[in-house]
Amino acid sequence: MPNPFTDHPSDVGEGYFEHMGQAMLFAVPMFVGACACLIHAFFPFLCLKTGSGIVTNLHGRMVTHRVKPENEAQVAPAE
Repeated sequence: MPNPFTDHPSDVGEGYFEHMGQAMLFAVPMFVGACACLIHAFFPFLCLKTGSGIVTNLHGRMVTHRVKPENEAQVAPAE
């Protein structure tokens, strides 16, 4: 029987709590980046590169330097 709490974490080679921790390590910088973008929207002379820098860093961590589980098949990226 599928378990929505463990299916995805196991698909990416992590346990439930490990995946929770990794997700939080992305959520905090995303929140900071969102706040910086909101500040920049009202005060365009502030936070000039903060949001884009955070996005670039997170992209590197999530996509560029991701370690794929051994059992993951090579799949073409979705369009």
